[in-house]
Amino acid sequence: MSQLHSTTTSHKKGKHLSFEERVVIQLRIKDNYSIRAIAREIGCSPTTVSNEIKRGTVLMYKNHSPHYRAKSGQSKYETNRLNSCRNYDFLEKSQFMNYVANHFFNDGWSLDACFGRALNSGMFKREEMVCVKTLYNYVDSGLIEIKNHHLPEKLSRKPKKKVYNVNKRKLGRSIEERPECVNSRNEFGHWECDLVLGAKTKDDNVLLTLLERMTREYWIIPLANKNSETVLNAFMELKTHYEEHFNEVFKTITTDNGSEFADLSNLEAVSKTLIYYAHPYTSCEKGAIERHNGLIRRFLPKGKRIDQYNVQEIFDVETWANSLPRKILGYKTPDELFEDELDKIYQVDAA
Repeated sequence: MSQLHSTTTSHKKGKHLSFEERVVIQLRIKDNYSIRAIAREIGCSPTTVSNEIKRGTVLMYKNHSPHYRAKSGQSKYETNRLNSCRNYDFLEKSQFMNYVANHFFNDGWSLDACFGRALNSGMFKREEMVCVKTLYNYVDSGLIEIKNHHLPEKLSRKPKKKVYNVNKRKLGRSIEERPECVNSRNEFGHWECDLVLGAKTKDDNVLLTLLERMTREYWIIPLANKNSETVLNAFMELKTHYEEHFNEVFKTITTDNGSEFADLSNLEAVSKTLIYYAHPYTSCEKGAIERHNGLIRRFLPKGKRIDQYNVQEIFDVETWANSLPRKILGYKTPDELFEDELDKIYQVDAA
């Protein structure tokens, strides 16, 4: 029996075979070892040995009989490694990559929004683009100018410890009474609302945020303070603006149990709008607006006073949010869908 005095260490799982291990395979085949016996000695899978034998087998001698040779296996392995590098096609699709970079940096679009809008608008053919997954792979590989630190949603989030207070008061009608049409998002006119604070001081302004659940239309209304009377007055101004159509635009409003919304149920006395309150300490029950409030923190960071921003700057943030193509909306924008729904309401009135 042939013997191999090898100084190599045992094979590591997941690693490619070395030349010394290929020599072991060649000698053990000559000694009539089975594939499983060779695999046990090397410390790898029998499938690995079987594939290596197929790869390194050559025809030898005059009768052209097949024999495994370690040098042949090593040569084919090295050739395959040279051809195994991934072929990136971002250079061939530079026009699409420039389109993505332009909207990402100048308009604040996500990579998914760039892809979906370009495809749905017919600006690019599918073969002229790379998919969203590939775009993120390019970012991770550092192949394009967009880097991971440009993607705030990829930052790690620390889990928050849940705190429950059974003594928290409940205001008005519970969210449990909300009809199914609100939950399904198939009907226009159902809103969520919240307050966004800056420095959390009594002398700072606050932002009243509203979101229409079906179209994802998002409004930001600056307020002088977070008193319940101030919040109610803001809705009364909206009622005056939409006049007789207010009940069609605002069918329901879902909010939390904060004291700033304590008077909001009074809106029911002067309109057909129904007010629903989420369970205490359960912000996930109005997750859509919480998500949007998180988006605008890119421009209005926590701890910074709201009164440092003028009305135009706040309006620009609102415009950005409503001009962002959404995958869930078929890559249309909230503004486009919201205007369509308003047109339906006013067209019925005109008829």
